[in-house]
Amino acid sequence: MMAYHEQNSDKQWTEVIEPSTSLLNINLKEVWRYRDLLFLLVHRDFVTFFKQTILGPIWFFVSPIFTTIIFTFVFGNIAKISTDGVPQVAFYLCGVTLWNYFSSALTATSSVFKNNAAMLGKVYFPRLIMPLSIVVSNLMQFAIQFGLFILVVIYYVFKGTIEPNWWILATPFLIALMVAYSLGLGMIFSSLTTKYKDLSMLLTFGVTLYMYATPVIFPVSVMPENLRPLVELNPLTAIFECFKYGYLGAGHISWGMLAYSTVVIVITLIIGTLVFNKVEKGFMDTV
Repeated sequence: MMAYHEQNSDKQWTEVIEPSTSLLNINLKEVWRYRDLLFLLVHRDFVTFFKQTILGPIWFFVSPIFTTIIFTFVFGNIAKISTDGVPQVAFYLCGVTLWNYFSSALTATSSVFKNNAAMLGKVYFPRLIMPLSIVVSNLMQFAIQFGLFILVVIYYVFKGTIEPNWWILATPFLIALMVAYSLGLGMIFSSLTTKYKDLSMLLTFGVTLYMYATPVIFPVSVMPENLRPLVELNPLTAIFECFKYGYLGAGHISWGMLAYSTVVIVITLIIGTLVFNKVEKGFMDTV
């Protein structure tokens, strides 16, 4: 028996499989190797949405159009909230288009563990692929709705009621910030809801309230001076105001606001990635 032990103790294993528990162990190269899976998941989400609806891609236009009509009637005509001289349809459509992406991406990412528990428990792949596929697939929907917004802007430009400026060149950067913020927050909530289930209900309620703390239906300029700093603490404020200023020619934006939002969003994304990386190793025990 001793001889057998000594004989086998000299053998060298060619590969050792062991759990990786380091909080900072985020293998982005592995995520890149699975990029084909990312594209397949995005394609699945996009095509499945069309197959399970009667109107298909028309639904991407129905939501922003009807929401804009309601906002124009309620907040523009009844509440008489100022839009900084911008046509109400263009003003509200801009806010609705941006908010639809952020809220849908955040909500979907926050339930990634619960909604995909069956697949995640059977097949190995970098778990970070799942939230990435969600924000990318929602980004494709955003592109369609943003195209509608561009058509409205072009219409009012020809009418002479809107004057876009060079801030529209910041569009890719602003979209990247919005994607990063929704991804970071979504991963934080997805990690927490694996243990605290009631947070998913709190998030649904909180997202609705968050919209009223974001300049979706109002410009920052109409806020009282004592409340304006509170609104500017919201990282989304600079993004929304920058979009409105660039495409509609009206808004309250500064380099300081944009720098603050960038720093907060980057920190949120880093925290979300680290927390997600830690929880995904044992989420099956709590889901």
